[in-house]
Amino acid sequence: MSTVAPLGPVQAVRMLVLRNYITYRTEWKLFLTGFLEPVFYLFSIGIGVGKLVEGFEFNGEPISYAAFVAPGMLAVSVFNGALMDSTFNVFFKLRYNKLYDQMLATPLTTADIARGEIVWGQLRGASYSVAFLLVMWAMGLIGSGWALLALPAALLIGFAFSAVFMALTTWLTSWQDFDKVTLFQLPMFLFSATFFPLTVFPTWLEWVVEATPLYRGVVLCRELTTGHITWASGVSVVYLVVMGLIGLAVVRRRLDTLLLT
Repeated sequence: MSTVAPLGPVQAVRMLVLRNYITYRTEWKLFLTGFLEPVFYLFSIGIGVGKLVEGFEFNGEPISYAAFVAPGMLAVSVFNGALMDSTFNVFFKLRYNKLYDQMLATPLTTADIARGEIVWGQLRGASYSVAFLLVMWAMGLIGSGWALLALPAALLIGFAFSAVFMALTTWLTSWQDFDKVTLFQLPMFLFSATFFPLTVFPTWLEWVVEATPLYRGVVLCRELTTGHITWASGVSVVYLVVMGLIGLAVVRRRLDTLLLT
């Protein structure tokens, strides 16, 4: 009896990304929510409040308050995209319509499912970042050619958060558990130096904020779009790579536990 050989990793990821694309191409309005929220914050806080802020500095260089807030909102847009797809959508596929069980009846493996879903969440977050960068460019809020690297930076941020959020979702058992996601999301959004510099915090709290994942994404995007690059960007890259790899490893083990035992 002949057996069907497992797909290669690239083929499997391509198949899963294509499946998600076909599913969502008629639901494109869903993508607007994660993109419009940070844009509205940029308009209301970055520009509105920015009119009241004078002499703002970042890394010792004068910039407008809007130019300070905008890259923070860029990181948040990627964060939103990764969160939406790697929590709500993964939970539904895992717990309700049992899509992953059906996938495992094919040559796909749990590792393929983990990689495919994480890449899709990563791409969704990156699509927000492209649109947001265009908004920043139209508003004159990009101050350096380094901003081109904000696109691969967005992919890295999307990878890290997609992997970790998908891993955490495997422990959720009901829709009520998503209150815990909100409890994590809101403080991360407000206290990652998105709207004000890290120096406003007490010294002990600065260390806490610097250890949070969204702050690492914010500082990376901010330094790239302003052109003021420091060692903090290198730390952020290493942090996000390690975070994503750990999340990917946990997702695979959790899917093995939930679907193969």
